[in-house]
Amino acid sequence: MLKPADLFDLTQTEHAKIFEGCDFAWDALKRLKDYLRANLRPALHNRCEGDAFIGDDVFIGEGTVVEDGVMIKGPAIIGKNCEIRHNAYIRDHVIIGDNCVIGNSCEIKHSMLFNGCAVPHFNYVGDSILGYKAHLGAGVKISNVKLTPGNVFVEKEGVPFDTGLRKFGALVGDYAEVGCNAVLNPGSIIGRSSLIYPCLNWRGILPANLVAKNKAAQEIIVWRPRSS
Repeated sequence: MLKPADLFDLTQTEHAKIFEGCDFAWDALKRLKDYLRANLRPALHNRCEGDAFIGDDVFIGEGTVVEDGVMIKGPAIIGKNCEIRHNAYIRDHVIIGDNCVIGNSCEIKHSMLFNGCAVPHFNYVGDSILGYKAHLGAGVKISNVKLTPGNVFVEKEGVPFDTGLRKFGALVGDYAEVGCNAVLNPGSIIGRSSLIYPCLNWRGILPANLVAKNKAAQEIIVWRPRSS
C-alpha cells in the first residue's frame, strides 16, 4: 500500500502527473517544488470576503471563497469551489484540489490535497498528501519532523525503509477519517477508508478499511453535589 494508486484515486486531481514514475507515494513530495515551478500560472478567480493576503505566485480557481484574515504565501495552486476560511495560513508549495475546505486557523505547508478534502478546524498539515474526501477532525496535527536527526523511515515488508525525506508528515488515503485532536507522527500512512479515533497518537501504517482505537480507561461516578 505504498504506491500512489494504492492510496489515491488519481482521477480526483488535476495534478496526477506529479505521481508519474513514483515507486512510492511520498516521492511526489520530492517533486512538488519543481512541479509548481513548471505548472503554476498565477491568476485569481476567487471571491474575497474581507481582507486577505494573497502572494504573487498563486492560482485560485472559480467559485472559491477566501475569507477575512487568510494568508496565502505561495507558490500555491488552489482549485475551484473551495472554502478558505478565516485566518487560514497556506504557506509555500501547496496544491489544493477542487471542493476542499481549509478551515479557521489551519496551516498547510508543502502538501497536496486531492479533491473534496476537509481540513476544517485548527489543523496543521506539513509535507503530506491527503486523498480524495479525506477528513481531519478538529485539532488534528500532522507532525512532519522527527525529534531525532535523520530522515523519516517507514516499515516496508517488515524492515525500516529510508524515505529519503527529512520532512515527511503523512499519506492519508481516500475517504480516510482522522478524529479530533489526534496526532499523526512523521511517516504515518493511513489506508483508504480507515479511521483514526480521536486523541490517538498514531505512528506507522494503518491498512485500508481498519479502525485504530484508543484503549484509555474511563471512570464513571455518581455526581454528588456539595451540601450548602
